[in-house]
Parts: sequence; structure tokens; C-alpha cells
Amino acid sequence: MSQDSYAAAPQPRRPHAVALLVDEGSNPFEMSCAIEVFGARRRPQLGFEPYRTWIASPVRTVPMRDNLFSLGGGEDIASLDHADTIVVPNRPDVETTCRPSVVEAIRRAHRRGARLIGLCTGAYTLAEAGVLAGRRAAVHWQLADDFARRHPDVQVESDVLFVDDDDILTSAGSSAALDLALHVVRKDWGAEIANHVSRRLVFSTFRDGGQTQFVERPLPEASTVPLAATLRWATERLDQPLGIRELCLHANVGATTLHRRFRDELGTTPLKWLTMQRVQHCRRLLETTDLPLDGIARLSGLGTAANLRELIRRHTGLSPSAYRRQFAARP
Repeated sequence: MSQDSYAAAPQPRRPHAVALLVDEGSNPFEMSCAIEVFGARRRPQLGFEPYRTWIASPVRTVPMRDNLFSLGGGEDIASLDHADTIVVPNRPDVETTCRPSVVEAIRRAHRRGARLIGLCTGAYTLAEAGVLAGRRAAVHWQLADDFARRHPDVQVESDVLFVDDDDILTSAGSSAALDLALHVVRKDWGAEIANHVSRRLVFSTFRDGGQTQFVERPLPEASTVPLAATLRWATERLDQPLGIRELCLHANVGATTLHRRFRDELGTTPLKWLTMQRVQHCRRLLETTDLPLDGIARLSGLGTAANLRELIRRHTGLSPSAYRRQFAARP
């Protein structure tokens, strides 16, 4: 099956409405990540539009980070009432509180059940609106202590890429915004659509939210066989017995070095990475084939149908049959 063979499958669901709420001082990087994932039109490849995206702001012209430029032409903040998902403002200056109109708009959206996403310091915005009380949240590791001091009623997870707490999702800094955005696509439309978006962005999809942030560590030592080659080799053999020994033999390194490189370069362990690859492959098989669970478990390397059921439910919140009903390509 070609990578884009699912593109012609018609999708009956309407586009998911995503609003990017922008305010003074917002960081254009995270905003651009959201626009690239949710805003780019891709009908020629998919045959439908997964998202309808717009920018909303409380003022007509918004000075962006450090007044490098101004953003105009967005929708009024009242348009947030029509959004299924709202990406809330982030800003480098966490000392400045949000406008009352922004706080009230977020609270109103939360009350009606809209999904809220905070990228990097967007968690501060959500916390100021009071919607994170008693919830989990991810922030950049450099801001974790400050955030915990300001918002003691929020459970800070400072060493993960992002946190999916059902209707509120938060990410750490910089590229973790892309990880979370792709996770949202996967959650909304399934692994195949997320993989398509990832390929278009030339961005990896295997970084799970529970992986650690890239805290300042020395660069890994060079090796005769780059880790990337071993990753590609392993993903082509997920149906075969693979473990630390096989990965070490292919990478031509010892177990200690292999674990260090996975930790430094991917922020996870070899076995956790393998499990994630197998779950991803399993999801694609559920979406694109009518194979029985035993066959999918064998082809994805998950072993048994029971193990497959447990892992799919853990990673998606759905049973395999429910996942297949929701995301299977329509003939």
C-alpha cells in the first residue's frame, strides 16, 4: 500500500474548527507550528479538509514578540464561540497578566466544552483563566519551578514533551509544540492522517508525550553507525523479535551506550521507543486493513490480541474495535 493510498477515502465528518487566540507579545514560533499543522490546506493529498483554522485577537492590531512586527486582519475575539479547539496565547513575558477579555473568552470556551491547547507558556494563560486547577500541565523545564510557585493548584509535569488531559492539552517549549499538534491530529483523525501531515512537515512522529524534554545534556558521541540508521532498520522489522540485543548488534554499540543515545537523542528508552513504534503500526493496520486482531498483533510485534487491546486502550482511550470504527478508511 502506498503512503498516500488512503487519500481518496471520503470522510463524512465536517472540518474541525480551530481558532488561534493571539494577544500582545505572543510568540510567533508556536503560532506558526499550529498554523502549519492545522491551517495548511491539503485537499489534493487527502481529498478533504481536516481543519478550518483562523486567528482571533482582542484588538485589531497585535504587537508580536518584542515588537518585531504587528499582526492584523484576524477575527474578533467573539469568533472563539464557534471554535471546537482554541490554541491560547503564549508569551515570553510571563510577568504580564492576560487581558480580562482573553481570560473571560477562555473561561467561556471551557464552560461550553471546547478543547483548549496551551503551547509552551500558554499554560500560564490557561492557569490564569482558572481552568487548570486540579489538572496536569506541561511547561518548559526552565519555567517549571516558577509555574509551580505561581499556580500551586496545578500538577506540573516538567520533564515531558506534552500532557494530554482530555479537553486541555499543554506542551513544553519550542519543537514540542509540533509534537503536541501532531498528537492532536492523530487523536482527531487517526495515525495515517497524522503521518501524512508529518511527512509534509518532514518531522518525526515517534516522539510520544511521555518522553523527556531535551534538558541541557552533552551531545552524544559519534558512532560508525548513526542511530537514525538503526531506527529505520528496526521500524522495517517490527514483526520480528527485537530487543536491546538486536538493536545493539545493528548499531554496533554496547547496551549502556545504546541507552545513553536513546536518552540523549530521543528522550526515551529503546524498549519504550520500540513499543511506541509497534503501537503506531498497529493503529495504521487497524485503520487501513480488516485483518483480525491476532494478525495485527503478529504483524506489529505486539504478540497477542490481549496485549494489543491493552496498549491500544492505554494510548487512545478506545478499544481496538471502537478505534477501527472511528478511524478506518471508508471504501
